[in-house]
Amino acid sequence: MAESAQLMRQWRLLQILSHRKQGVTLQELAQETEVSNRTIARDLLVLKSVGFPVSEVTTAHGKKQWKIAGNVGIAQLQFTLEETAALYLGRQFLELMAGTLFWQGSHSAYQKIKSALSDPAVRFLEKLASAVHLTNHHIVNYAERAELIDQLMLAIEDHRLTVITYQSLRSTEPVTLYDIHPYALIFHKGALYLIAWSLDHGAIRTFKVDRISEVDVQPNLMTFQRPKDFHPAKYLEHSFGIFAEERAPQTIRIRFSPPVVRILQEKKFHTSQHLSYNNDGSVIAEYQLTGFEEIRSWLLSFGRHARVLEPEELVETIREELDLMIDSYSLGDFSYD
Repeated sequence: MAESAQLMRQWRLLQILSHRKQGVTLQELAQETEVSNRTIARDLLVLKSVGFPVSEVTTAHGKKQWKIAGNVGIAQLQFTLEETAALYLGRQFLELMAGTLFWQGSHSAYQKIKSALSDPAVRFLEKLASAVHLTNHHIVNYAERAELIDQLMLAIEDHRLTVITYQSLRSTEPVTLYDIHPYALIFHKGALYLIAWSLDHGAIRTFKVDRISEVDVQPNLMTFQRPKDFHPAKYLEHSFGIFAEERAPQTIRIRFSPPVVRILQEKKFHTSQHLSYNNDGSVIAEYQLTGFEEIRSWLLSFGRHARVLEPEELVETIREELDLMIDSYSLGDFSYD
């Protein structure tokens, strides 16, 4: 098993022991983490050896249990006032990940920082924090999906086959997908996505976590080998967002009129973005992409100020979408094809 899987399991042991102050037996820990008693015993010894106060005690009835003595912390770790303030002010950015792994621990840490500061200091920091406001538009709250996300994280780290129940945007009802190989979780534009190989599709697919209703991580013996050359950044290198297509990238050329050129100058919308300036103030933007779905929506947001020059396939896609938009504004019933 990979070292990362061992670390994740040991982190789970600390979580279990922290929440069950009365103690937990070796067998109970083994059942909850789905490994042998011997593996759990080794994990506990590792935790003890690195300084965590875990120990085995015998109850009045002769039952042996493992417990954590007091609070687990790093007493010698001291922050400067500047560091403490930075951590406290940064909490709003972690709000985006509410419900994901370690969120509960980070929230507790902020409460401890707050309790260590004087009331005037807290009021000062709150006032300072209000100077930088993070909008909550298009942000998903994953608090109710914490357990589901934890299961996906474990499946990724342990390389375990997974069964998910998923309903895509265009589906009328959820479907069960077997033999899913979870590769990575990606946080993109306020939402979480699972990158995984799917037996049903015979290819790597992107699944929005919001649309996953059930996760069933298979036993330890049912594992998969993730391709050694797979890396999320490399996989998404030629996508315009979160969805990648397994084909050679194409050159996409778009002419942007002068009123929107500054938008292109202020932000690089893709790593392959290259701008060429024309004498009339317009600009030609070039991208190397494998798919059109996400860039199509982006281009339409510019209205008449963006015109696709190539490839012809994307030109036709834009034309078809514009025709449908015009039809939807004409008299008569709406069409939702």
